[in-house]
Amino acid sequence: MNSYRELIVWQKSMQLVKVVYALLEMLPKKELYALDAQMRRAVISIPSNIAEGQGRSTVKDFIHFLSIARGSKYELETQILICIDLGYFSVQAAENAMKLCDEIGKMLNSIIIKLSTKN
Repeated sequence: MNSYRELIVWQKSMQLVKVVYALLEMLPKKELYALDAQMRRAVISIPSNIAEGQGRSTVKDFIHFLSIARGSKYELETQILICIDLGYFSVQAAENAMKLCDEIGKMLNSIIIKLSTKN
């Protein structure tokens, strides 16, 4: 593999960034410095850590950064669920983001397991 951009999990996480940014338009202004900012950091962290990990020199480092990306994915899912519970997002509005989170999580788990067994 020549680039992190070839990783399907990175590509899907970039799609997730766009989907979440669109969702964030539904948040009330009072959440600008709370949920909005936190969710932006979490969603950006996913593809960023995948890219950084792929650019590291060891498999152990790559696994570490994939684990950070996975943690950010869990954080984002929790924040989306909070927004649903608070009535900021409908379940239907958040459906695509949650589906992408699920797919990305499965992919990250699979890559981490495969790399761990090889290492």
